[in-house]
Formats: sequence, structure tokens, C-alpha cells
Amino acid sequence: MQTLIFLQAAGGNAGMIQMLFFAAIILVFWLFIIRPQAKRQKEQNAFANSLEKGQDVVTASGILGRINKIDAEIVTLEIGTKSFVRITKSAISKDLTEQVYGKDGKKGPIETTE
Repeated sequence: MQTLIFLQAAGGNAGMIQMLFFAAIILVFWLFIIRPQAKRQKEQNAFANSLEKGQDVVTASGILGRINKIDAEIVTLEIGTKSFVRITKSAISKDLTEQVYGKDGKKGPIETTE
């Protein structure tokens, strides 16, 4: 018995449809992943550059402290009475600082309801 296999040539637009599909995937990837991450990174860099002495901050590892000294990229935090920790500016988290102290920095870590 003989089996016949008929091969069909792809349509003239098959390559164009695949190219549009891959372009759509790249566009979605850029819109939902790359662009928001770049925006968050830009905000974090602006926050790190606006740090000043006396400001209460939270590090990425969760340490709460007050900025005592800033030397270029090294920040000295006072984490307790006469207890100091030296960290890099990039270790201070904008998101955690805003969660704990609020956007204006006035709220303390413990709120009392009276």
C-alpha cells in the first residue's frame, strides 16, 4: 500500500503574521515589566539622592534608623542610643520608608490611637 503525503506551501503572509506576533510579545513585555521597573529605579535613585541628616529611614533589610552622617555613597545610621551602622545609600528602601513613616516622613513607626 502506498501512502501519499501532500505538502502545502505556507501562505504569503505567514512570515509577516509571525513577525507581528513576536513584536506584540516584545511590546507587552516592555509595557508590563521593563517600563515600570525603570520608573521604580528612577524614583529610588531620586530618593537616595534626596537623603539628608536627621531623616528617619528603613533599610531594605528592615533596620529602622535616623541618618547621622552622609559621606558620598556611605550613610551612617543611628539605630539606638549611641549605636551606629554604616550602610550604602542603595540599601535604604524608599518603599519601606514610606510604609513605616508615611510619604511626608512625619509619622513614627508606632501609632497610638487616643
